[in-house]
Amino acid sequence: MNINWYPGHMAKAKRLISESLKLVDIVLEIRDARIPLSSANPDFDDLFTNKTRIVFLNKRDLADSSITGDWVDWFSEQGIKAVPINSLDPQDTNNAKEIILKTAKEFHQEILKRKGIRKTIRGMVIGIPNVGKSAFINGVAGVKKAKTGNKPGVTRDKQWIKVTHYVELLDTPGLLWPKLDQKEVSLNLAYTHTIKEEILDKEEIAHYFLEKAKVEFPEAIIARYGELDMELKGYEILEGICIQKGWVQAGGVPDLKRGSSHVLDDFQQGRLGRLTLEKPPK
Repeated sequence: MNINWYPGHMAKAKRLISESLKLVDIVLEIRDARIPLSSANPDFDDLFTNKTRIVFLNKRDLADSSITGDWVDWFSEQGIKAVPINSLDPQDTNNAKEIILKTAKEFHQEILKRKGIRKTIRGMVIGIPNVGKSAFINGVAGVKKAKTGNKPGVTRDKQWIKVTHYVELLDTPGLLWPKLDQKEVSLNLAYTHTIKEEILDKEEIAHYFLEKAKVEFPEAIIARYGELDMELKGYEILEGICIQKGWVQAGGVPDLKRGSSHVLDDFQQGRLGRLTLEKPPK
């Protein structure tokens, strides 16, 4: 599955981020805790080589907490600080704020005060679409300042958000890379609603999701939809789910479109339980 999705605003977003780099001291990267690798834009590694970076694993409430802990350890081994977070949880965002302030103070301790002038420390919040960057900023800032939405790619323009009198954060547009040529990565992004649904075949995505689910978390599917034969193909399991739930068309034909939407939405909203789709490399 190759997905080519790089509309004009993506190219503009990359230019905006590149041009703004000289203005920031630290980089705060937001990833999806369910897919910590797939939700990382490989372009970021080159862009932010010389910047202090913290990775926030957002939507931790939807991910398996044990596997998230493994990811934190894995990032630590790579020399990267990773922090699990639910951007909608005030306790989590307060903790994130403390981490940001501590990092900022350590990074610029010697120039925070110079002849009575306090330097403003600036951080850039980056991530792919729909990982919760704006919700993260709103939580950390304590008020709704950044634009949010339930569709990928809501943030468009440069927004500086004041967190304290000496710390500001730059909200940036979500940025995907030009060509998604790794099937597993493309699917993971589709499962988590990172890619706009208009360009996807939902039934195909649901089929692949159930192919994965029957191996990695069959009990979650059965608990949600009833007794099913998890040895079947993904699309056959989807048909079974439609029949179990009464999602049928005239003549008793399974309504696969409706079933696909329900299955994917149930995963995205956590109704299947706390599920993580990627484990740390060994």
